[in-house]
Amino acid sequence: MRTATLLLPARARLARQPMPDALAVRLARADRRSDATNGNGLGQCGRVLDVLPRMWPVAAATRQRDVGDALGAAWLRADPAYVRPDINGARLLAHGPALSLTADDVNAFLPALRPLFGDTGFALDAPEPSRWYVRLPTGAKLPTFVSPDVALGDDVFDHLPGADAATGGEGRRWRALLSEAQVVLHNHPRNAERVAAGLPPVNSLWFWGAGILPGAVSSQYQRIATDDEALAAMAMLAGVEVSPLPPVWPTVSSSDATSRTAGAAALFDLRHVRDLAALERDWLAPLHADVQARRLHRATLDFNDGQAFVLAPGQRWRFWRRALESLDA
Repeated sequence: MRTATLLLPARARLARQPMPDALAVRLARADRRSDATNGNGLGQCGRVLDVLPRMWPVAAATRQRDVGDALGAAWLRADPAYVRPDINGARLLAHGPALSLTADDVNAFLPALRPLFGDTGFALDAPEPSRWYVRLPTGAKLPTFVSPDVALGDDVFDHLPGADAATGGEGRRWRALLSEAQVVLHNHPRNAERVAAGLPPVNSLWFWGAGILPGAVSSQYQRIATDDEALAAMAMLAGVEVSPLPPVWPTVSSSDATSRTAGAAALFDLRHVRDLAALERDWLAPLHADVQARRLHRATLDFNDGQAFVLAPGQRWRFWRRALESLDA
C-alpha cells in the first residue's frame, strides 16, 4: 500500500486518557484538516464512500451481499434483539451476532412472527441467523430508524421508530408492530430453552437501515479492513476489496511499499477502539514507523468528529511545535 487511513472514534472518547509522550509530539508535528461537509451529510462513512443518492441504506446493501435480490424493493433490517427492563424503562443489551442465534432459533421464531408482518403487507425472512429483513414497496413511507449501535445500552424508548414529529403517523404504526412482536417473542417457548442453555432471550426486534440500493457507490480506497458489516457491505457495492480487521497494524513489506497493484490506498476501521495506550502500541506507533521509513507515503488519522491528522515523512523536523497537551486540543 502507498497510503493508509485509520478510522477512529471521536477524540472526546479518548481525550481523558493520558496521552503517550511520543504520540503527543507526533500529532503536534502532523498536518491537520477538518471536514466541513460532514462526509456529504453521511458522517465519517461518507468520507470513505461516495454514495448517490446521499443515504446509508444498510439493509439493502447487506441484503444484496447475503442474497443478491435487493434490487427492485426497499429493505429494512428487523434484527433480533435482547431488551432488559429496569427501574427507569428498558435497555437494549444485545442484538444480531451478539445473541449467537442458530438456524434452529430462526426456524422457531420466524413462523410465529411472519403473520404479524403479513397482515401489514410486508414479508419477513432471515437468510442469516443474525440478520433479519423486511421487504417493503419501493415507495413505502417510513419513520426515522436508529442504528442499534447508537442505542446499545440506552433506554429503548429514546430510540423508538419515528421519534421525529414529521413521521409521527408512520412511527406509531411501526411502534405498534414492534409491541406485537415483543409479545409474541416474550411468550415463545424457544426463549425458555435459550435461557436454560445460558443464552439471552430474543424478546424484541430492532428496525433499522431502511432504504433501496443506491444508484452509485465509489471510493478512493482499494482495500478496506473492517469488522463492521454495514461498512463492509456498502464497500462491496463500490467494488472495494474488503477483509476482516487485523489485530494490530500490518507492517508494510518492502514489496508492498513499491508495488503499484498492492492496494494503493488502504483503510482500517478502528472506530470501536477506546483504549488510547493500546491504540498507540498496536497501531499508531508501528504505522508511524512505516511512514518514517517511507514504506508509506502518507497516513491519515480520521476521527469521527471530523478532525484528522495527516502523517508524512519529514515531519520530525518540525521540532519547534510544542507537544499536544490533549487529544482534542
